[in-house]
Formats: sequence, structure tokens, C-alpha cells
Amino acid sequence: MILLAIAIGGGTGALLRHFANMAVQARFGAGFPLGIFLVNVAGCLAIGIFAGLIASARIHVGEVGRVFIVVGVLGGFTTFSSFGLDTLTLARGSQFGAAAFNAIGQLVFGLGAVWVGYALAQLGR
Repeated sequence: MILLAIAIGGGTGALLRHFANMAVQARFGAGFPLGIFLVNVAGCLAIGIFAGLIASARIHVGEVGRVFIVVGVLGGFTTFSSFGLDTLTLARGSQFGAAAFNAIGQLVFGLGAVWVGYALAQLGR
């Protein structure tokens, strides 16, 4: 049941990301990736609200509902929201070094991996 919830949620989130991105690009143009920028910010806001409501016991969500929303819908919408929540969780647990490494490391290593992957794909061209 959990895997089905993730699959359905992930497909839903991916479609929402695509449509939101296309709507923003149609409205503002494609010179800057504003659509994905806004998707990432909206996903972070949504996961923050959801996690905060659960943590404060203002809502009660079972495991299937939680993974449907967090892993499925928000994960399909943007994994940046999971990155944000993971970093916040580390910081709130007073693991400031780990939080900083997570934030800086994912940016540096992620962009580096894109560069290396792109360069590797261009070899022998």
C-alpha cells in the first residue's frame, strides 16, 4: 500500500511541477528558470507547513498518508523540499555542522556532478 501511495503521489507531484513550470514560463518567459524556482520555494513551504502541523499534533496522519504527501506528491513536485526539511531537522537537532554540510555539500557536489556528467557525455564527440 505504501509503494502505491508513493507511486500515485509521485506522478501527481510530477504533473503539478510540469504544469506549474509551464504556466510560469508562459506568463513570464523562459529567460530565467522562474517556474522551477517557484516550485522549489512552494514545495519547501508546503513540506514545512505539513511537518509543522504533524509535529505540533494539530493534524494526525498515518504512515500511508504521510508518505503519499511527503515522499510522493512533494517528492514528485520537488525533492528540494525534502532537502530543506532534512537540513532543518538537522539544525533543530543541534547538528549544525551536519546541516551546513548538507546544504553546502548538496549544492557544490550536485552542481559538480552535473558538470562532470555533462562533460563525460560530450567525450568523443
